[in-house]
Amino acid sequence: MKSRKIFNYLLLLTLIPALFSCKEEELGGPTGNDGAVPQLVSNIQVENLNGKARITYKLPNDKNLLYVKAVFKLANGTNFEAKSSFYKDTIVVEGFADTLEHQVSLYSVSRSEVLSQPTLVKVKPLEAPFKKVFKSIKVINAFGGYNLSATNPTRDNISIMVMKKNVFKQFEVDNFRSIFTRTDEILSKIRGLDTTRQELAIFVKDKWGNSSDTLYKAINPIFEAKLNPSLFRALVLPGDAPQVTNGAALVYAWDGRLGWPYTSFTHQINGGNGPHMVSFDTGVSAKLSRVWIRPFPEGTRYYYLSTMKRFEIYGSSNPNLNGALDSSWILLGSYEVKKPSGLPYGNDNAEDQATAAAGFSWDIDLNAPKVRYLRIRCLENWAGGTAQSINEIEVYGAVQ
Repeated sequence: MKSRKIFNYLLLLTLIPALFSCKEEELGGPTGNDGAVPQLVSNIQVENLNGKARITYKLPNDKNLLYVKAVFKLANGTNFEAKSSFYKDTIVVEGFADTLEHQVSLYSVSRSEVLSQPTLVKVKPLEAPFKKVFKSIKVINAFGGYNLSATNPTRDNISIMVMKKNVFKQFEVDNFRSIFTRTDEILSKIRGLDTTRQELAIFVKDKWGNSSDTLYKAINPIFEAKLNPSLFRALVLPGDAPQVTNGAALVYAWDGRLGWPYTSFTHQINGGNGPHMVSFDTGVSAKLSRVWIRPFPEGTRYYYLSTMKRFEIYGSSNPNLNGALDSSWILLGSYEVKKPSGLPYGNDNAEDQATAAAGFSWDIDLNAPKVRYLRIRCLENWAGGTAQSINEIEVYGAVQ
């Protein structure tokens, strides 16, 4: 037993230096004391990209080479470095705000951190991503606020900074309205604003500290109100799906009562396999902003059976009474319900239940005209059929 303890102790003393040696290499420190200057890279090629450039080269046949370093200066005077290990033959230099020619110094670096003489390379980046994003910004008035959209095709990390005026009438950044993203299709919907005219100032930044020009935009949020459900009337047109025969009715969809049988519930067999439609008259002509729908729960399961998964909403001012879904109807929007948890069919967690119980608010196309009549067309329910159920529905917009 004593000899085994001595052996383990000696083994530990042997491993400790190795452990410290591995740690030093992970930290990227010098791994040798050879003062030899490494050989230069060769056969250099440049691919100019948006706000950056990719430099390709041939690595020298030098066992002492650890990495290649690029040193360059941005338009704001900041010096930057980029590194690429000896396993790669490319290096990317980025952060350029203009399309001018820039000089990049390439260095071979040895394991002892000895630098070679610089190899000078000229790059001429294409238009920077933050500038492309800025040019694509669109701001339109919306109900209770505004919509800001932009495109970011290169998916770079950008910040769209939205400024509003403070009590001193000076612009300051509003972080709640600003956007920080790298998605390609950017859409921000701001709601809850007064309907008075407001001024915004908008600019775009990238992670390198580059900033665009400033866009000044005045917005006029559109007034929104809930349409009076006491004016709603069922409109049964040819082709609309019949309700189930044990108590459900379309008029229950706006009566303010929850649970069975106070719900709209179409019959899958009698309604056929095609998309099930229900139609109703709101009683007023209005430019709609959104439709709120609370699904009917089967016990505690909302994403189940006839709850709509994919559906469309149509509007009309003068529908064809033959029931045809023709040019007298305008598509106001196509929608899809998504379960927050992503759990399999038939399994809802507490978040799923709370989300559905609060109802889903579906925005109407802002370019849509005023309508009076609505038609809801279920393309697919959660059971895979086309029958639909609606526990409660509310309609919002502006009566003009």
